[in-house]
Amino acid sequence: MRPTVNLDGSTLSPAEVERIATNNADVKISDDAWGKVEIARNVVDGILERGETVYGINTGFGALVHQRISPDDLAQLQTNLIRSHATALGDAMSRSSVRAMMAVRINSLVKGHSGVHPEVLKQLVDFLNNDIVPFVPRIGSLGASGDLAPLSHMALALLGEGMVLDAENKPAPTSTVLREHGLIGIKLRAKDGLSLINGTSQMLAFLTLAERKLNALLPLADLILCTSMEARKASVQPSDPRVHNARPHPGQNLVAQRIRALMGNSPILNSHADCERVQDAYSFRCAPQVHGAVLQRYWSMADTLNIELNS
Repeated sequence: MRPTVNLDGSTLSPAEVERIATNNADVKISDDAWGKVEIARNVVDGILERGETVYGINTGFGALVHQRISPDDLAQLQTNLIRSHATALGDAMSRSSVRAMMAVRINSLVKGHSGVHPEVLKQLVDFLNNDIVPFVPRIGSLGASGDLAPLSHMALALLGEGMVLDAENKPAPTSTVLREHGLIGIKLRAKDGLSLINGTSQMLAFLTLAERKLNALLPLADLILCTSMEARKASVQPSDPRVHNARPHPGQNLVAQRIRALMGNSPILNSHADCERVQDAYSFRCAPQVHGAVLQRYWSMADTLNIELNS
């Protein structure tokens, strides 16, 4: 039985995103999150019932902010928003990147701040659990304003339009693939389109998958350093804790600890006792400071990533 990642808007980790991205886990929205989604949707429906004017729900977008949209046209407004913004270009995002993007988008929407209709989230979950992956060109993000164009290609597939990736990762008509899985495209309601595309889920998906690679590579850098020290008969003395406690940066100290642990049984530890060489190359002696600085920047990035994944 495949493992399931619970999406609740608060506890998603980079490792879980990676499992979803590589199709090694199904997704499920928690009962508590569904409750938040229902409450937020009721807010949107209440605005419509009271006839209030709220941007993105019953107004135009951008320069058309003062244009009031009639109730009969609200659903079409959202569909038009998706179709008009599905203008990304360039090579397609990889299958894993799109799956990560979809998972991140779900986790953001289930926090209950967007007012998206539950049917939209059910469609996203069905796509992931059936490995239906939209065809999304890579280029088109507007940065802080949102990954509008890439997310529009994702949203277009939810409607049964556009293209998805087939088993060979080639573009195929979405409508055909949905029929094969017994699914149909959804109809957007007021605010649904804006909720789907006004976010940074594409760049966050890219960052998450990059973080997973760094998480594996950075410890390897220390291991490779130690094998190089073995090959060059370098001394471990520059990693002495007294040296690094004098300037106690946490990354630097951790790397020095790793070097001492990895080299603990090395026969070269005392190699400088009776040799004529005064000191090793600077690149060996300052490795904890260099690797440690990178490690601290990684920690800072990972902290930001974890906040963004659950925002």
